[in-house]
Amino acid sequence: MVFTATGLRQTLIFATVFLVSPLVSAHAHLKAQTPAANAQLTAAPQTLTLNFSEGIEPKFSGLTVTDAHKQPVKTGVATRSDEDKTQMVVPLTQPLQPGDYTVDWHVVSVDGHKTRGSYTFTVK
Repeated sequence: MVFTATGLRQTLIFATVFLVSPLVSAHAHLKAQTPAANAQLTAAPQTLTLNFSEGIEPKFSGLTVTDAHKQPVKTGVATRSDEDKTQMVVPLTQPLQPGDYTVDWHVVSVDGHKTRGSYTFTVK
């Protein structure tokens, strides 16, 4: 098997892209949440739990909850689970009344990447 200069260069470029691409995509993406996105709940939750694709930094991560009128809902401090470094837990400090709620979250992963997003749920 003989490599030409062009063939060797293409092989090196392919290998570099292949090896570096997992590093580029290293962000904490939301994998699951409780209550679930678009859930129709018959009982108001007492905590919100968000699970991410990698570990998060609790000092730089958190969320806000707003009702259908864009009024903020009081929450406790966001903490990272001691058993699961990918899990953020936020207690709700006031009972949720029936209605629609939006959760806006932001996290910094352990490698320093920032991500954010939002989802909604309804309490009937």
